[in-house]
Amino acid sequence: MKVADLGAAQLRSRLRRGELILDIRPFAARVHSPIDSVAGGLARLYGDFRVLPPGSFADFHVALAPPRGLRRWVRPQVMFSFDGFAPFKPLPRDQAFPMFEWGLNWCIANHAHGFLVIHAAVVERGGRAMVLPAPPGSGKSTLCAGLVSRGWRLLSDELCLLDPRSGLVHALARPVNLKNQSIGVIRGFAPAAVMTEPVRDTVKGTVAHLKPPPGSVARTGEPAVPAWIVFPRYVAGGAGVLEPVGKAPTLVKLAEQAFNYDVLGVRGFRAAADLVERCACYEYAYGNLDDAVAAFAALADEDRAA
Repeated sequence: MKVADLGAAQLRSRLRRGELILDIRPFAARVHSPIDSVAGGLARLYGDFRVLPPGSFADFHVALAPPRGLRRWVRPQVMFSFDGFAPFKPLPRDQAFPMFEWGLNWCIANHAHGFLVIHAAVVERGGRAMVLPAPPGSGKSTLCAGLVSRGWRLLSDELCLLDPRSGLVHALARPVNLKNQSIGVIRGFAPAAVMTEPVRDTVKGTVAHLKPPPGSVARTGEPAVPAWIVFPRYVAGGAGVLEPVGKAPTLVKLAEQAFNYDVLGVRGFRAAADLVERCACYEYAYGNLDDAVAAFAALADEDRAA
């Protein structure tokens, strides 16, 4: 059964009882919330995701609920909790669904130590994955959304899950987080894309989330072989420039973007070093998504021909 099969009333009922268990392979998340905007966001963006039977094992137990006291009624707020622990300060209630997405990212980044977790988007074409590590504000999510709208498979917008044992990248094809000007850019670039309504005045500015393609969701159980590491950087009005980067500086930059590199110790170093060794490494400055899509298609085609 998928989220879309539940219907609005049953979805809200399961959420209120804490019985909605989402299959977000390679994890499962139990979600508990009485807030309608959480149900609305899940219905809009997670319709293609499987729902596990109540009582199934879940890696993460999360809840979004109003805090106690006056904040339930005066300037209403929402709190995110994980196994009863609240890692963040409450936010305005209209930010409940973005808080769900950010909170779930936090859960995975801080607890999924079976993987080397890198702050990176990942897309795939022809069975080969492109890892796009970058700090916030670099245009990573915009580039990811543009590539996905032109046929690349979405593995993740935010978290690259690298298996240290196999060297493969596992999929986590959840919604793509877009901010500020990126929202309008993607609306113009992919008019048929499904998004949430923008939420303003968050800590990240104005945000909206893009629905992952059904084909990407259906293939979340399929890992991919990493082939490229590309550090993107948005330059307003700039022409697309793809430049090779040495292996040593790539490893340093990759370690800086890994959430649990220190936690994994030697295993994390070896996983990152093996990833860098097997990939072609680049920096890419871009100012236009059409140029970026063409450049990345040419890179993939050139690699396949070689």
